[in-house]
Amino acid sequence: MEVICILLTILFVLLLANVVVSWLLAAGWRPRGALYQVVDGIMRITNPILRPVRRLLPPIRMGAMALDLSPVIVFIVIGILQRVICTG
Repeated sequence: MEVICILLTILFVLLLANVVVSWLLAAGWRPRGALYQVVDGIMRITNPILRPVRRLLPPIRMGAMALDLSPVIVFIVIGILQRVICTG
C-alpha cells in the first residue's frame, strides 16, 4: 500500500506541474533544451490521465480562452484515493 501512496503523491505533483506549465505555455513561454524534455515528460505522463476526464467534461469556453476543469476532478479523485488507501 505504501508504494501506491507514493505513486499517488508523485502523480499529484506531476499534475500540479502540468497545470503550471500549461499556464506558462498559454502565456507564450517555450521551453528549450533539457527543460523541453522535462516538460514533454510531464505532459506525456499526465495527459493520458486527463484526456478521459476532458472527454466527459470539456473545457468551458470563456471568450477567447477555455477553463479546463479536468485537473480539478483528478485532484479530487487522488485525494479520495489517498484518504481511503493511505490513511491508516
